[in-house]
Amino acid sequence: MTGSNSYTAWLGGRSDAQLVALLERRPDLAVPLPSSMSVLATRAEQRASVLRAADDLDTVAFGIVEALAMHTAGGHEPMTRTELKRSLRGRAKAATVDAALAELSDRALIWSAGDRLRLVPATAEALPWPLGNGTRAEALTEAEIADALPTLPAAERALLDKLAETGPRGRTRDAAPDAPADRPVPRLLARQLLRRIDDETVELPASVAALLRSEPVVDPYHLAPPELAATVHPMAEVNAVGAGEVGELLRHCTAILEVLGQAPAPALRAGGLGVRELRRVAKAAGVDETRAGLLVELLAAAKLIEKGFPDPAPEGDAEDFWAPTPATDSWLEAPPARRWVPLALAWLEMDRYPWMIGARDTADKPLAALAHELRLPYAVRDRRTILDAVAEQPSGTAVPAADIARLLAWRLPRRRRLYRGGAVDNTLREAATLGLVGRGALTAAARALLEGSATRAEAELETALPDPVDHVLVQADLTVVAPGPLTAELNRRIELVADVESAGAATVYRLSEASLRRALDAGFTAAELHSLFDRHSRTPVPQTLTYLIDDVARRHGQLRAGMAQSFVRSEDPALLAQVLASPVAEVLALRGIAPTVAISQAPLGELFEELRTAGFSPAGEDASGAIVDLRRRGARINVRPLARHPYRPSPPSTEQLEILVTELRAGDRAATAAPGQSVRSDGSRTSTAAALALLQLAARVRRQVHIGYVDAKGTAIQRVVEPVRVGNGQLEALDPVTGTLRQFTLHRISSVALLE
Repeated sequence: MTGSNSYTAWLGGRSDAQLVALLERRPDLAVPLPSSMSVLATRAEQRASVLRAADDLDTVAFGIVEALAMHTAGGHEPMTRTELKRSLRGRAKAATVDAALAELSDRALIWSAGDRLRLVPATAEALPWPLGNGTRAEALTEAEIADALPTLPAAERALLDKLAETGPRGRTRDAAPDAPADRPVPRLLARQLLRRIDDETVELPASVAALLRSEPVVDPYHLAPPELAATVHPMAEVNAVGAGEVGELLRHCTAILEVLGQAPAPALRAGGLGVRELRRVAKAAGVDETRAGLLVELLAAAKLIEKGFPDPAPEGDAEDFWAPTPATDSWLEAPPARRWVPLALAWLEMDRYPWMIGARDTADKPLAALAHELRLPYAVRDRRTILDAVAEQPSGTAVPAADIARLLAWRLPRRRRLYRGGAVDNTLREAATLGLVGRGALTAAARALLEGSATRAEAELETALPDPVDHVLVQADLTVVAPGPLTAELNRRIELVADVESAGAATVYRLSEASLRRALDAGFTAAELHSLFDRHSRTPVPQTLTYLIDDVARRHGQLRAGMAQSFVRSEDPALLAQVLASPVAEVLALRGIAPTVAISQAPLGELFEELRTAGFSPAGEDASGAIVDLRRRGARINVRPLARHPYRPSPPSTEQLEILVTELRAGDRAATAAPGQSVRSDGSRTSTAAALALLQLAARVRRQVHIGYVDAKGTAIQRVVEPVRVGNGQLEALDPVTGTLRQFTLHRISSVALLE
């Protein structure tokens, strides 16, 4: 047998385990279920399927493909395994060649006829470089090419850029040896930036093309993996750096949630977050725009913010706003390690590239945060591939991003364009921002997360985070220094009475009249503020702070506000008269109804803001006269119950593939069986009765039959079975391959034939 038939026979000779391995690597071959080996072979030889299967091959496998293709292109017999190893001697070790041949066989991209190795025809088309490029070493090194490119005249550089963009080969008469030496092509040939194929054809070397496209450079002639420049750090230091980044991440995420809760951001008509709104959020949260873009993407992926119409309704005429969801409240109350895990998992599973925010699209417009254009179907796969390459290194080992990119380009040369430019660098930078990477090495928590254990990752981070402290250092300049992360309760109180001035391993807060008034608004008394600092300050409380607390508390609440729409009252008639005489009384439409009471038609929030802007210090009170906290609460968006998630098909399990292979063997046996007496049912009563009689005869004499059958999905299949019982509209038959009893509906049987 020759051609496809020999390939079919080779596939049929593979073991069930090998066929399962094939379908695991090439799942497209299993859909729909192939009815026989010949159908499987036809699918496996299709160009589109071959190119998909070749996407995961490394440079060694492609070196083998190129060697086999070059050998047969010269009219020679296919190579043997021994001849192949001899041709690659000095470029790859024998064990490496054996492993690559096994992978190619497992993917059914090469097959053997006797001791000869044959290529599936379309496999040579999958080469990531022009055929023949890998059979000779590059004339220039990467460093020499990088030095030469900036010095080229515009015409020569434009010619190289054109070949890098459209294809490595070009036709020109200037390729001839006698062409004028001052023209661009001869000059580039002389500098070895082009290679002459014949008198009318030139070719761009693979290394030159890679540098022009900002791709990692891999010389296809060298089949050994690139060497990595590794730096080893103590794991304690790596984990500590990662824990520090986690602290900053959680603080900034909290700040962004607070900003969006107080003032939800209008969504663009296309659904994203506009540049102006992102700038506002970044400024209010105290972060740069790049970091703000990453964090809003992260919060959206973790379902902590969402697009919708929040309650209470914000100002503006936008149809949708970006605002926190109800899940935010429970997330804010959780311990730091537990808050980090959903953020890290959301980033790992995010089918988007946040680092592309601000890049230009095809219409030369900047890509907006949370825009649909940032979604890429291969983002999850490539992010995981990059992190897995880092995880392969020993604990505490850091490898430069450029070396990781070069390693991945060597392992996956057909995907090398996905690792060009800043793709790897930006991915690792985002990983560092999330605390997954410290000093360039993977943290213990990140390793646990990549291994699928969120619980262990949380425990590892809990261990790495510094222990919370229950004290602060109050300075004479009214700053408060937290020498580490504060306990949850103390942190809540300090953030209420002071404003963050600088964050880091030690956070510095600033006390002011406004911050103390905020605490008083929330219900603190002067005595409670004094007690807070007396109990938790390791340094003596400065006298200036004591005076400031007393002064703010004395003036705070002398003016009381409630609702009429709203009202203002004061035990001091002179103070209320001063308010009614000021310009703000006209703005608020204040009207005195008693020497100590005035009412207004303005909302209570507006009343507070206007009075404070005018220099007064009102405090809110309830119906009993007790001071209440009237700070504005953040808006929340209800999560939509039918929110659509991107479809990600799950691959079939090994058990499912084993069943599929069993069905395939049965179909192949049926296709090759030699039928004897046969009946084909055309739906008439006569043909149906004849088919039923033939099945009953086979059941009595224990003969195997070949049946044609249409399953519930309308797929026509063929099977060889041994009838056991016929009746009640069902055929019970023994499958000779598996030895199991199966049932077939009689009216779905289209043909029956006794086997010889």
